[in-house]
Amino acid sequence: MADGYVTTHVLDAGRGCPAEGMQIDLFRLEGETWSLVRSVTTNSDGRTDGPVIPKGELEVGVYELLFHAGSYLDDAGAPGESPRFLDLIPIRFGIADVAEHYHVPLLLAGYSYSTYRGS
Repeated sequence: MADGYVTTHVLDAGRGCPAEGMQIDLFRLEGETWSLVRSVTTNSDGRTDGPVIPKGELEVGVYELLFHAGSYLDDAGAPGESPRFLDLIPIRFGIADVAEHYHVPLLLAGYSYSTYRGS
């Protein structure tokens, strides 16, 4: 059984706080089709209440986290035009070792974002 798992964390760098209440959809590439695995929402710490992919469910493959940044920024009252410059932010990544912990954070501002493989 695989002990690896996937987590995420969203920080609102524009406001200097965790991004509470952001919807994140997890997709997995199966052949040539993207399948929705689950949808989660960030808590008051900008994290999900549990791993996005818990231990025992991680498989080798290609995944995508789709961050609903535009809706979050609207709900947070962040300034910006309509439509927003950033709306849905996809982060596609590969899982090669199902025994590892993959942390995929998002640092968000109204007009930019970044990510990295965290620990």
